[in-house]
Amino acid sequence: MDQQEQMLVPSDVYLKSGIHIGTKFKTRYMERFIYKTRSDGLSVLNLQRIDERLRITANFLSHYAPEDILVISRRENGWKPLRALNKVTGIQVVPGRYPPGMLTNSALEIYKEFKVILVTDSWPDRNAILDANKVGVPVIALCDTNNQTNNIDLVVPCNNKGKKSLGLLFFILAKEFLKKKGVIAKDDEMQAPVEEFTEE
Repeated sequence: MDQQEQMLVPSDVYLKSGIHIGTKFKTRYMERFIYKTRSDGLSVLNLQRIDERLRITANFLSHYAPEDILVISRRENGWKPLRALNKVTGIQVVPGRYPPGMLTNSALEIYKEFKVILVTDSWPDRNAILDANKVGVPVIALCDTNNQTNNIDLVVPCNNKGKKSLGLLFFILAKEFLKKKGVIAKDDEMQAPVEEFTEE
């Protein structure tokens, strides 16, 4: 079985989405996921590591009921993918600003107990990460080459800023989650096309 078949989607699909294109800045922690730095100074993430971490994430999430998972994106490019993820899987989402106290203050109407959260960027979504840490909820975070990774349990290296990249990433997570849950058996049974997750 070659590398191509083992990936969650063919590598050219990954490459077209720009999921591997990082920023000019890199943090010490993210260095281990970087494959090379281009002549224009942009860091390029290792595609195998991205694929591997997406697989681990889908596996991990599949142990929970959709209503026990919360996915957050302050960054606007994540809003459409999050809404599509919610529609296809039933996973709970907050596209936009994370409402303070949602995870920690039981007196609030919006309060809910979640068992795991996923954030699209550890910097704009930092308040959600801090709240999750306070109540002992594991945190999965999509991290670009410039992200800090403190207080994060599982890092998924990727371009967490691009519309196509985030669309493809959440499409893959939705598809793998449904497969692990036994809702669909094969990739081609996925009802929602990748376009539903991607901003035009």
